[in-house]
Amino acid sequence: MVRPKKHAQVPNLKESIKDVAWQQMVDVGAAELSLRAIAREIGVSTPAIYNHYADRDALVTTLIIDAYTSLGDYQLAARDSVPQSDRRGRLHATGMAYRAWALAKPQRYQLIFGTPISGYQAPAEVMPVAGRSLRALVSVIDQLYAANALNTAAIPTVMPVALPIFTVWQQHTEAKVPEALTVAIMIWGRVHGLVSLEIARSIPPFGETGDGLFMYEMDAIAQQYITHT
Repeated sequence: MVRPKKHAQVPNLKESIKDVAWQQMVDVGAAELSLRAIAREIGVSTPAIYNHYADRDALVTTLIIDAYTSLGDYQLAARDSVPQSDRRGRLHATGMAYRAWALAKPQRYQLIFGTPISGYQAPAEVMPVAGRSLRALVSVIDQLYAANALNTAAIPTVMPVALPIFTVWQQHTEAKVPEALTVAIMIWGRVHGLVSLEIARSIPPFGETGDGLFMYEMDAIAQQYITHT
């Protein structure tokens, strides 16, 4: 008589599923994420995976939340490593942390900011952690605004049709004033653009250690937006 195959008992299966999913993204890309392939790699049945994640999209959502949380935590820790009185230093540390995290965890960065996964629509529960990933930057800009040290001359205003979503962004980033969120978005766009190009190897490295262009942009941002320290 042929005995049915026994599947392995995996301690902390939920975390193992996520670990293998990240490796799948390295090997074949996020679009090819497969619960069956994950089960096969771990050595468990596919139904065992479904006990933790109802489908692929549920797993993707969990990975996105984890990635945003990690990015937010990393920047907040970098910000808090600099004294509150050093506003320019806190801005610089936050920007450098954004780049360092992205270079260290490119699959996570690409999952939250790269090409959308066909058929996947992020649920509303992602928005708070997405906003939290900008909280360190927004808080530094808020601090500059409160100290009357932020240059907000001629910054654009949000179109009326977009005010509801802007208000949601302000809520989740904990921006105290709209001007701080606007400046933070502009700074993020510049930092994010350079980091994305660097990860894609679409620009050459600059300076002695490859970060020269990014450092130059961080200095330019500080010079443009900080009126005094």
